[in-house]
Amino acid sequence: MSRGGDMVYIPDDSDFSSFRDQCESPEGWHCRYNKAGVTVWSQGQEESCTVQKIKTRISCKDVSAETLYDVLHDTHYRKKWDSNMIETYDIGRLTVNADVGYYSWKCPSPLKNRDFVTLRSWLPLGNDYMIINYSVKHPKYPPRKDFVRAVSLQTGYLIKANGASACVLYYLTQVDPRGSLPKWVVNRVSQFVAPKAMKKIYKAGLKYPEWKRKHDPGYKPWVYPEQNTLPSVSLAELSVQHADSLENIDETGLSEDHLSTSDHEA
Repeated sequence: MSRGGDMVYIPDDSDFSSFRDQCESPEGWHCRYNKAGVTVWSQGQEESCTVQKIKTRISCKDVSAETLYDVLHDTHYRKKWDSNMIETYDIGRLTVNADVGYYSWKCPSPLKNRDFVTLRSWLPLGNDYMIINYSVKHPKYPPRKDFVRAVSLQTGYLIKANGASACVLYYLTQVDPRGSLPKWVVNRVSQFVAPKAMKKIYKAGLKYPEWKRKHDPGYKPWVYPEQNTLPSVSLAELSVQHADSLENIDETGLSEDHLSTSDHEA
């Protein structure tokens, strides 16, 4: 998404339109998983390639598009449902619909944990919503010794309303994990990790309205920008995070037999 250069930019309408087309178009995608209302596709790359582009889709009954949009924005609520997350926080605000944030997540043992710094932007379009991000460098948040800094080349969500109280969620991601991963990890992402993550988001959407009623119900800075108290960040402070400037570790020798048992939980 970084347009091939070192200039950090805030996505415009054409970027959102392109992202939406990728989510909705079947062209060039290979179905890897299709069960219980969840579909996963991969694109273009060989299975052995770790920088795959993955797309997932789930139909969400009894969850409105607006509710799911709130779920994906609400960092306080994320701690309730995202069991893979170690830490997440907003670093600063760029515009009324763009910010910079940090996210770290637990990889299945024995893999090393990963983290990101990303520029995130969002756009409501009628009853549909999009959130997209890509990795950037911020001088105050350099790579840490206890994590492998991964790179989001393009990641995002498209939430399409399906009537007043249902929606369809697309998640599209192309991430460089900065590691030569074993083939079983790449396969596992499409066969297990991605479907499980989509089901978690759906369940989180079902429970969110009740949770939000008890937790600052009027506070939604992603909807009401005047509520945003984050410090302003200048684009000049940021640069594009290129994968080749980061440590690349070799984890190809790690065996699936040593997977942590927690990763097998449904």
